[in-house]
Amino acid sequence: MNYTMRFDVLSLFPGTIEAFAGHSILGKASDRGLIEVNSHDLRDWSKGKHRETDDRPFGGGAGMVLKPEPLFDAVEEISTSASTVIYMAPDGEPFNSEVAKELATSSHLILISGHYEGIDQRVRDHLVHREISIGDYVLTNGSLAAGVLIDAVSRHIPGVLGDHESLLDESFEDNLLSFPQYTRPAEFRGLNVPEVLLSGNHEEIAQWRHQQRLNKTCTIRPDLSTNTQTTRN
Repeated sequence: MNYTMRFDVLSLFPGTIEAFAGHSILGKASDRGLIEVNSHDLRDWSKGKHRETDDRPFGGGAGMVLKPEPLFDAVEEISTSASTVIYMAPDGEPFNSEVAKELATSSHLILISGHYEGIDQRVRDHLVHREISIGDYVLTNGSLAAGVLIDAVSRHIPGVLGDHESLLDESFEDNLLSFPQYTRPAEFRGLNVPEVLLSGNHEEIAQWRHQQRLNKTCTIRPDLSTNTQTTRN
């Protein structure tokens, strides 16, 4: 049975998520009631006439830090007993396909988008359940990281993809990268599609594709092939 998975994003730039989530597969999934993506402006929970959400760090240093008050108020208002609060942080646990599959079994994710020099540590200590990084680099807009997580997680929600079997041969399934893909025409500027793909022999095609995945993984991502057969023909 399909269900609606809810994402709530807390950000200083909510328009980033709104534009992203309304198109392509995510937009169709929202229209079909499979996912619900809500983008919130953190300033809505800020106090004072200037709606300040950040301040200088104690102890000195460059940049600004997101204040605890609006984040606590926002999360406490939005969250339910089923919510998982995630802080998108460059120093969090690495995000990968297995984490995406795990999160896809949740019913409600609240994503905190970091900005500037990050968020007050008290938020991380007392509100956040998981801290996740999409890579070893720093972004100027944490909403981009939240968008990546939403997209990757949504693909594993039943019904979001038209053909769920398409997930099985994608990169990182079984610790293997994807195989080469070809389409018409079979010959283009003297460049030909491999004959095996034109043979109609599904067993041989499956073997060829698997071998291509092994070869590519061994060459480009040997770190993934530690527990994978890497013999080549």
